[in-house]
Amino acid sequence: MRLMKYITAAWMFIFLAGYTQSEAKASQLLKEGSAGSEVTFVQDFMKKLGYFETETTGYYGPVTAQAICEFQRDFGLRVDGVTGTETANMIYHVDTMAHIVNGEARGESYEGQVAVAAVILNRMESNEFPDAINQVIYQRNAFTAINDGQYRLLPGNTAYQAVKDAFLGWDPTGGAVYYYNPNLVTDQWIFTRTVIKRIGNHTFAY
Repeated sequence: MRLMKYITAAWMFIFLAGYTQSEAKASQLLKEGSAGSEVTFVQDFMKKLGYFETETTGYYGPVTAQAICEFQRDFGLRVDGVTGTETANMIYHVDTMAHIVNGEARGESYEGQVAVAAVILNRMESNEFPDAINQVIYQRNAFTAINDGQYRLLPGNTAYQAVKDAFLGWDPTGGAVYYYNPNLVTDQWIFTRTVIKRIGNHTFAY
């Protein structure tokens, strides 16, 4: 299982596509007994990842706490069923990655979407790239989806599942830190990288 080694977001909660500012702000702590739109937000997010399989209620009961425990366990966090700073920051990182996967690999196979998520994690673990997810994603010209605005599109559940599988250890690329569509490349430098694998329209390399 891949563990999240660096958490750098300074804010407690996040803006996510499809949510208003008031919905995206969370209290300092969400735990059993909490209620409100912040809890609904957390439940909906856990639903996208397959941890919360019932209707959202806005009430943080045992079912929500169990979903958070499963999320924390899979993503290498302290398991306590509470949505505190660490868990909220991981939700932020997962969402950010899902937006990249959706923007970069929408229309690719599921394997191809997991592969894009795996590249982000591989970069984080490489000495040649920043060591935090948000820094990898927002590194200048790192991802076309950031530059052309496709990052802002709302991801479907598949993109979130792809991120989850990458965190759980599936790397279809075999360690790639680059990928590109050879039919759309504008910078010839990428062809100097060693090709590992081709998945759908993308070539993966290091």
